[in-house]
Amino acid sequence: MSDLLENPKAGRVRAVAALSKKDVRADTGLFLLEGPQAVREAIEYRPELLRELYVTPTAAARYALDDAPVDTWFVTEQVLDTMADTVTPQGVVAVCQQFPTSVREVFPDPGTVGREDRGGLPGIVAILEQVRDPGNAGTIIRAADAAGADAVVLTGRSVDPYNPKVVRSTTGSLFHVPVSVGVSLQDAVARAKALGYTVLAADVSGDDLPDVRADGMLDGPTAWVFGNEARGLTSEDLALVDRAVKVPIYGKAESMNLATAASVCLYESAFAQRTAASSSTGA
Repeated sequence: MSDLLENPKAGRVRAVAALSKKDVRADTGLFLLEGPQAVREAIEYRPELLRELYVTPTAAARYALDDAPVDTWFVTEQVLDTMADTVTPQGVVAVCQQFPTSVREVFPDPGTVGREDRGGLPGIVAILEQVRDPGNAGTIIRAADAAGADAVVLTGRSVDPYNPKVVRSTTGSLFHVPVSVGVSLQDAVARAKALGYTVLAADVSGDDLPDVRADGMLDGPTAWVFGNEARGLTSEDLALVDRAVKVPIYGKAESMNLATAASVCLYESAFAQRTAASSSTGA
């Protein structure tokens, strides 16, 4: 643990704060991680990605982070406030190395070694096309992790997954599930289909989700495409997929938040795949 950093205008402090900007993240390959839970997840699952840790003395004692396996500095509350992207930070900020996954690892070329075996279950992948809201993107990554998905793919027209708001919304799931960036929707869908995935698009024009599950379309490897919060998917996008699917609304709500709908779709796939696996083994 270093001496206390007290000057909010110091070069080190400004460099950390600058990671809230996309161009700085792109130039440095680093990103900002805030909060004790997210830092704990990084320490447990990807400690090699941590570059620097900054904590207030109070937070270090409260969250037992004073022995973290990374260069660590005590900072004042004022310095921490300058570094953090949140209005009310929790006294913990870390700098991490970005670690995007290649789309070829998510969808390998046919004939090559496939994805890591997930206990024998077929795979689930979430593809985000023009998803711009950081909270939605982060929540979908978190939901994909919870549903046991193999990966999340953000097309080049979607929000940066290392945006501080995306990172916070994942609540550490960013370190659990592979995230691929920069690929086009056309390429991602083509790769998924080449590997035998059923590609489904969440869209209000589609068939009801329970009917699609009853047809058995969720039993095997499934790639879900989720579109822009305001405009959804274009007709050209929908022409790429095998079937459009909607989450039916039984109450009086006018619509459903994108991240909520995505969570329902991903879990329906998880339920269907586990049911199909149990049936095939006679369980």
